[in-house]
Amino acid sequence: MKNRLPEYRKKHNLSQDKLAEMLNVTRQTIISIEKGKYNPSLPLAIRIARIFHASVEEIFILDEEE
Repeated sequence: MKNRLPEYRKKHNLSQDKLAEMLNVTRQTIISIEKGKYNPSLPLAIRIARIFHASVEEIFILDEEE
């Protein structure tokens, strides 16, 4: 799944480490999500969206072929 997480994270001046800490996940999880290698669970996607005051759909782009 494609995402705009790096864009939102940088816009809010958050490092991968800080975002991971806020979400209680590892930095590796954030890296994997940003690279599209890992799709977050729905609860995690919602928590990410809330941090950025955005909708899940604004951050995560569903590829209809996936």
